[in-house]
Amino acid sequence: MRAAIEKICARFGDDYWLKRDSDGQFPEEFYRAMAADGWLGVCIPQAHGGSGLGVSEAAAMMQAVAASGAGLSGASAIHMNIFGLNPVVVYGTEEQKRRMLPPIAAGKEKACFAVTEPDAGLETGKIKTRAERCGDVYVVSGAKIWISTAQVADKMLLLARTAPLGSGRKSTDGLSLFYTALDRRYVEVREIAKMGRKAVDSNQLFIDGLSVPAADRIGEEGRGFEYLLHGLNPERILVAAEAIGLGRAALTRASAYAKERIVFGRPIGQNQAIQHPLAECWMELEAADLMMLKAAWQYDQGIACGPAANAAKYLAAEAGFKACQTAIATHGGYGYAKEYHVERYFREIMIAKLAPVSPQLVLCFIAEKVLGLPKSY
Repeated sequence: MRAAIEKICARFGDDYWLKRDSDGQFPEEFYRAMAADGWLGVCIPQAHGGSGLGVSEAAAMMQAVAASGAGLSGASAIHMNIFGLNPVVVYGTEEQKRRMLPPIAAGKEKACFAVTEPDAGLETGKIKTRAERCGDVYVVSGAKIWISTAQVADKMLLLARTAPLGSGRKSTDGLSLFYTALDRRYVEVREIAKMGRKAVDSNQLFIDGLSVPAADRIGEEGRGFEYLLHGLNPERILVAAEAIGLGRAALTRASAYAKERIVFGRPIGQNQAIQHPLAECWMELEAADLMMLKAAWQYDQGIACGPAANAAKYLAAEAGFKACQTAIATHGGYGYAKEYHVERYFREIMIAKLAPVSPQLVLCFIAEKVLGLPKSY
């Protein structure tokens, strides 16, 4: 799998990703190439146009994309196709699977993940977007933020409140999940200027009277958050794989530069002050990789993988960040120049540090769920 992905990625070299980082255009050619070889449906069942493989295979694929130098620009361009529709795969009706999955697997449609809201952040139970049932449709109004690929998406996986906050036992009761058309007559998509990954847009969404067919609701009304939870651990595993891949790309560049750059008559890589940080990065990336593979294996075997998935995301983000930072330091002043690419890697690795769950919440999870300490928040 890695060899096949690397062969595709070799057609999209550093200059391609530097240009996409500069002009902000979606990497459509890369997206089409991955679709043409059938990779976008790696986790979608074969009966619905996919390959029916597991998270372990998807992680290997996404890691290879990031490690090629495509980084999180390349990975994020296809991330939603790879695992975004897991709730449909697991909880959708047969009619929904037949209708919704093949276009995503074939790359004929793009989708975005419309969950996060400006005032709620990680406190999903506090979201305010409303979906009012009116006969055979729901009328949706509200706002979302940090929605990737909404500029180019045809569809969105949307979480909205169908029952008032406080009407259930938990704050997340009363949330429903929909997979529906992103109708721009009723959804304003406003791009957010951001630090990195310019090629894959991030947006605010303002939804005003969007009509969503009841047939587009996934599973039962009011249980949407429960359905989303099923996909949280795989998402963390895939982000971990991508962070490790990006860290390896940075380490490869830094090591090559350290061999070539001559200062005071010798390659800088001969100096332990350069060697040792790079060696540490290699070890930490390898250790994070093993934790990620453990989490992916547990998920594919049906074993509870929450601790491993959260730990993998945390360790991979830390190791990837250190590798990207070290790559810039190894290049010295050239590390600050776009033509050497490592500054792009550094900007992109910040995504894995921040999302899809903060490092502080991972530590809280491990402390509470693994070590049995009292909940701190």
